Amino acid sequence: MTGFALVVALVALLVVLGGLFLVATANRLDRLHIRTDAGWAALDAALARRAVVARAVAAGALTGEEASTLIAVAETAEHATRGEREAEENELTRLLARVRREDLPKPLTDELTDAEHRVVIARRVHNDAVRDTLALRRRRKVRYFRLAGTAPQPEYFEIAEPEV
Repeated sequence: MTGFALVVALVALLVVLGGLFLVATANRLDRLHIRTDAGWAALDAALARRAVVARAVAAGALTGEEASTLIAVAETAEHATRGEREAEENELTRLLARVRREDLPKPLTDELTDAEHRVVIARRVHNDAVRDTLALRRRRKVRYFRLAGTAPQPEYFEIAEPEV
């Protein structure tokens, strides 16, 4: 009887330790999802700021068709859905690359450069968080025990980086 009790105790200990390990993994995955969401919020804010600066550049330093096109593309990029956002932001990057920085006032040039740098940094932070989250979600224990729950699969945000 004591041998049987010992086996039962060992099995119970293994089940408890396995459960604690799964709970710790689920908590880590939850924190990674939170990090991904925070990265997206920072990226969204940086993209919105760049759109505002692009409209200021168009209003303050450009004229005619070039200004109206830049304003329209900035508006479209800022209000695009997440699925369409990459293409719209790439178009805005392309148009901003054609703006002659030496023709802009120095404060506006500095503001535009800063906004573009913040977009690059925010995109990298977001994509790093997505990479880490996807790496954990791909593990067998996460898939088998469905530790991700109903959280949507995070996606990378790929846009062309401006040449600054």
